[in-house]
Amino acid sequence: MPTQIYVNLPVKNVERSRAFFSALGYSFNPHFSNDSALCMVVSDTIYVMLLTEPFFQTFTGKPIADATRSTEVLVCLSCDSRAEVDALVAKALAAGGTAPRAPQDHGFMYGHGFEDPNGHIWELMHMDPNAVPPSA
Repeated sequence: MPTQIYVNLPVKNVERSRAFFSALGYSFNPHFSNDSALCMVVSDTIYVMLLTEPFFQTFTGKPIADATRSTEVLVCLSCDSRAEVDALVAKALAAGGTAPRAPQDHGFMYGHGFEDPNGHIWELMHMDPNAVPPSA
């Protein structure tokens, strides 16, 4: 069985998070979702647990970072094409997200990203394996 990853992020409002990420085309596993948590399915091996701040706090004794003022994590997801990167950013902007920086084109790698309504930054990138420069 391949290793799975569960990224846990604090959110202020579960339903606002559901609406935002649903607009981007993501689904949620109802067996692991309730009024305090959403289990967003990114792929067969990647899940994002969107936890209300009080519920998130039960997992740590440390203060929760305010993602609108500081960065606690940068989530980066691969995409199959540059067009997919741009389309997902466009959906995020239409759903109320923001684009904190301009797209980055490095030739072999193209990236852009968005900030969700809770301030979490989601980087998206497409890498063309045929264009990767040879290592030194």
